[in-house]
Amino acid sequence: MKQLANSRVSALYLVLILTFCICLIVANLVEIKTIDLGPLTITAGVIIFPVSYIINDCVVEVYGLQKAKLMIWLGFASSLFVTLALQLSLALPGSSEWTAQQAMEQIYGGVPRIVAASFLAFLCGSMVNAYTMARMKSAGDDARRFSFRAIMSTVYGESIDSLIFFPIAFGGILSWRMIGSLMVTQAVIKTVYEMLILPVTIYAVRRLRKVEQLGLS
Repeated sequence: MKQLANSRVSALYLVLILTFCICLIVANLVEIKTIDLGPLTITAGVIIFPVSYIINDCVVEVYGLQKAKLMIWLGFASSLFVTLALQLSLALPGSSEWTAQQAMEQIYGGVPRIVAASFLAFLCGSMVNAYTMARMKSAGDDARRFSFRAIMSTVYGESIDSLIFFPIAFGGILSWRMIGSLMVTQAVIKTVYEMLILPVTIYAVRRLRKVEQLGLS
């Protein structure tokens, strides 16, 4: 970490970190809303959260595992900061004209158990996603197999994310059958999301390598 802090980073890498952090923050803020998708029920966070995994794949592929870890920790720190800031805002007494305290509490109050589950699942899932990408690449996978690495790392990362989040967040509240259904549904949808947007991810990796003048190996 000290070596990374002292090394020079490119503007593009900083933009990716910023986008990654924004995606995590927005996903946490909209996660409270549920959406009916045919016979399935998902959370609104599914719309934006998979983008963080796509950025994760790009950073590991172009910049390496260590810089991906740095980005993940910064994302964790930024999400934690926003959560604490929201809780502090809720705790502060409102003015006499303020009439939306209850609504704000309902939306942003959150449950410590769910917040803890979300942070732990994100940290573990993102690390597994990055580690899988790096291990497959170091094992001899060349740049032409990026698509396979991206998909497999997402399968592992999203699976770990779901395995951690839903039992911690909803164990004892929902039936284990429902929790199992949510785990499978969220992991599958997020993986399919990345598969559909894979051409954009591949193009982004190629452009990053060209602009950063990095090799393809």
